[in-house]
Amino acid sequence: MALLSYSLPSILLIVATSLHATNAVEYVVSNTVPNTEGGAIFRDKLGHDYARQTMASASEFIWQTLRQPNEADRKPIARVTLVVENFEGIAYAINNEIHWDGKRQGRAPNVTEGVADFVRLRANYAPPTWPPRGSGQFWHEGYAVTAYFLDYCEGLKNGFVADLNMKMKDGYNDSFFMELLGKPVDQLWSEYKARYGN
Repeated sequence: MALLSYSLPSILLIVATSLHATNAVEYVVSNTVPNTEGGAIFRDKLGHDYARQTMASASEFIWQTLRQPNEADRKPIARVTLVVENFEGIAYAINNEIHWDGKRQGRAPNVTEGVADFVRLRANYAPPTWPPRGSGQFWHEGYAVTAYFLDYCEGLKNGFVADLNMKMKDGYNDSFFMELLGKPVDQLWSEYKARYGN
């Protein structure tokens, strides 16, 4: 994407979601700094329409990856908002604007992060700064470590991550790995680590 090829210390991209049920997702774009270098690049090179189209395409990719073809299969999200504004740095995330979900308290947040990064991996957006496959002390460390482990499990059973994600709607239990793959998660982790020489 053109936006990523620029060094834009003046742009903050925040994706915020509201948690109200609706029949369709509304994609909202707000460029609060159109007269700055980064805001002008966003306006002139990307624009609101392209950003909304990209957000919709990203949502479709996520739904396909997690096998959620019907609205009834998905978490009800009314709005996804992209905000362009000034800040110092390249990019950052404010966890409560991106990941907060009050219904998931105590529901394996690192596994949820791993599922999110699995989708990122499948979209070919894994950054070169991620550790190599096989890294990590525990499969549930979250982020790249968990994403790579879930990708390994996906290789054992096509659709595994979508099935795991569906099971996690009402909570999480390590037994999901046994149910879906026929092996305990610790055994799968050991086999994964051995495969990558760790």
